[in-house]
Amino acid sequence: MSIHDDLPRHLTAAYPDTPDHLHRLRERLAAAARADGILDIAYRTVDSPVGPLLLAATDIGLVRVAYQREGHDTVLQTLAERISPRILLAPARLDTTVRELEEYFAGTRTAFDLPLDWRLSAGFRASVLHRLPDIGYGHTASYAAVAALAGNPRAVRAVGTACATNPLPVVVPCHRVVRSDGSLGGYLGGVEAKRALLTLEDAA
Repeated sequence: MSIHDDLPRHLTAAYPDTPDHLHRLRERLAAAARADGILDIAYRTVDSPVGPLLLAATDIGLVRVAYQREGHDTVLQTLAERISPRILLAPARLDTTVRELEEYFAGTRTAFDLPLDWRLSAGFRASVLHRLPDIGYGHTASYAAVAALAGNPRAVRAVGTACATNPLPVVVPCHRVVRSDGSLGGYLGGVEAKRALLTLEDAA
C-alpha cells in the first residue's frame, strides 16, 4: 500500500512516491490547509539527546512536547480528541521551537522564548506549571517548595501529579522539581532523561 493511496490523482502524479517529492507534497498540503484555515494543529518529530520528541503547535503556540515512551500516535490521537482532528505534519510552524531546543541542548540557551498554548492544563495543575519557569536554569526545587510557590503549601502530591502530566516537558521545566531529600523522583520522560537534563544544565 502506498502513502498516496488516499490522495487525489493530480497530486500523486505531480509528486511521485520518493522522499523529496513526499516532502514537497506535505509542504503543499500544509500550505493549502493554512490558507483554508483548517490547520488547527501542526506537528513534527525531532531527535534529541533524550530521544525523539513529538512537537505540536496550534496557531496560539506550542501545545505539546511528548517523549517517545508516551507513544507519539497516542499523543496525536489525544490531541485530536481534546483540541481538533485537523492535525497535519507541517514542520514549518515548529521551526522556531526546533531552533530553541537545539540551542538548549547545545548549552547556549537557558530559557525558552516561545508562545505557549496552555489549554491542556487547568486548575491547580496549571498554576503549578506556570510557576516552573521560576526555577532557574541549573537549579532545582522540591515538590513542597513548588506547592508553596503555587499558593498551596500542602498540595505536594498535586504538584507531583502536575509534573507527571505536564504537556510541555523540557520547555516547561518539570525536570527541575525533585524530592526534598534531593533524590530525583519520577519523570514522564523517564528518570534517565531527567538526570540527563539536569546534568546538561549543571554542566553548561
